[in-house]
Amino acid sequence: MAEKKEKTHYNEAELQEFKALIESKMADAKKELDYLHEQIKGYSSTESDTKFLSLDDGAATLEKEYLNQMAGRQAQYMKHLENALIRIQNKTYGMCRVTGKLISKERLMAVPHATLSIEAKKAQKK
Repeated sequence: MAEKKEKTHYNEAELQEFKALIESKMADAKKELDYLHEQIKGYSSTESDTKFLSLDDGAATLEKEYLNQMAGRQAQYMKHLENALIRIQNKTYGMCRVTGKLISKERLMAVPHATLSIEAKKAQKK
């Protein structure tokens, strides 16, 4: 009886499928980041128009701070997606950086920028 060989990498068709998914997520993330920047810009222009401070200014400052945090997270997410595209190009996409084993297709479809398998992620939390 021949032993079933464990898959060590994704084939070209699978990589192209992941690439299309990541590019779609990247386009959505770019739209969201552009929207956040527009919102931040809106707060900046209204702040310069007022001469007197009011209680609403504190709320506006908090909202602007929140939007800046969201924009930062979105930019970081986009960087992770860009790195995933580089791994696809280098044919290293889908390999766990801890175990060296292939990350499940289901996990990559849910989190296409993942660099850890479920096992490695669980071990990391301990």
